[in-house]
Amino acid sequence: MEKSEIPFFTATELAGLIKSREVSSVEATQAYLDRIDAVDSQLNSYITVCRKEALDQARSAEDQIAAGNYRGPMHGIPVGVKDQFNTKGILTTGGSSILKDFVPDEDSTVVSKLKNAGAIVLGKLNMSEYAMGDAFHHPYGRPRNPWDLSRNPGTSSSGSGAATAAHLCATSLGEDTGGSIRGPAAFCGLAGIRPSYGRVSRYGVLGASWSMDIVGPISRTVSDCAMTLGAIAGYDPKDPHTWNVPVPDYLSGLHGGIQGLKVGVIAERVDTDAVDPEVKQGVQRAITVLGELGAEIQDVSIPLIVQSAVISSAVIMVDAQAPHARTMAEHLGEYDHNNRVRLLSGAIVPARVHQKAVRLRDMLRQQILAVLQQVDVLIMPTSSVPATLIPAKAGINSKEEVLEGYAGRRSFTAPFNLANLPAMSINCGFTSGNLPIGLQLAGKPFTEETLFRVAHSFEQATDWHNRRTPI
Repeated sequence: MEKSEIPFFTATELAGLIKSREVSSVEATQAYLDRIDAVDSQLNSYITVCRKEALDQARSAEDQIAAGNYRGPMHGIPVGVKDQFNTKGILTTGGSSILKDFVPDEDSTVVSKLKNAGAIVLGKLNMSEYAMGDAFHHPYGRPRNPWDLSRNPGTSSSGSGAATAAHLCATSLGEDTGGSIRGPAAFCGLAGIRPSYGRVSRYGVLGASWSMDIVGPISRTVSDCAMTLGAIAGYDPKDPHTWNVPVPDYLSGLHGGIQGLKVGVIAERVDTDAVDPEVKQGVQRAITVLGELGAEIQDVSIPLIVQSAVISSAVIMVDAQAPHARTMAEHLGEYDHNNRVRLLSGAIVPARVHQKAVRLRDMLRQQILAVLQQVDVLIMPTSSVPATLIPAKAGINSKEEVLEGYAGRRSFTAPFNLANLPAMSINCGFTSGNLPIGLQLAGKPFTEETLFRVAHSFEQATDWHNRRTPI
């Protein structure tokens, strides 16, 4: 086997090769480091590459496996983590120049869990500043989409999407407040899940919105995604928001098919002119495939869903402003222009507006939960459009542009972060311009296993996940 081919195995495949000792963890880690050296100058997906630390971890994993101390499927797997997660002794910038010298003295819980599972941390992945959506200025390099370098890989987990799609890590961690896992997964042709609120610890994570931030994996396949979530999920006494409930064996739950499963197609988000025609066509093809696999397809209606982006923004801007108040007072000019506008806007949102948004959020959650009493899974596009062009300038040009934004792609991910329900994106096709199309699935609280089963069934019946980026 050529070492240069190792990065093109899925994480699940690589796990089998490492367990059988056909590939060593050191060989895999070095192969990824070599590919990062060869490719990442075009993508800017990494802020920090932890070469020495990764190889030291890999040698330790190799020795443990040789001694018969195999820890499980993540043992020896090289991963990338968003630079939003604290890493002991390693620079953690949050994508901001304000934190250019911040080196934590302990790991975040999710990084600690990855290490305990035997994973190898290759480095810290690029992101939008402070995980607050579209940023224009990226102090550590503008992340680019490996399917088309002129396009956005998604925000705010930009590097997680770009690096995973370009085979610069076997799997990765992102964080999703308003769509920052699902958006990059859709734009980069990947599988990414925003788990249920409380499923994964947020201890040691630089937050944007305490009521919506969720850590989760961005991976090349559904099984890779399931394997990664299994390593980081679970109760954490350091995070009082985590639930002390059992974590299923997500990998073993992938099989069994979807015969008789009820799938609800959200009419307001599928049968609408707000969706790009090629995206709509790809999603409708995917719905047909699910029906052919035995799922019972039915249309459902969630009227308030069309206002979800406005509601989400009103809550997030206020949530985000509070922890940034002191930093804004001292470093306002160092923030990215777009984030400066968001944070200043959040500081002047009237209490009555915020309260209205909170109440509308609860109404939307109740509408979604009511529909989920009738079906097992909800289906809609992850984004109304494929990957967008990288903007030429910062800021907003007009009121019309703002309104278009609230009616567009942000209103496709926002419903499920508002409802704090598990939601994931999988690749369901490509446009005529070879840009990926994302299919979004959502379910009841703590039903990640069901989402994985539906997504895996679709993935096994199609070939979209096997396409390689041109880079």
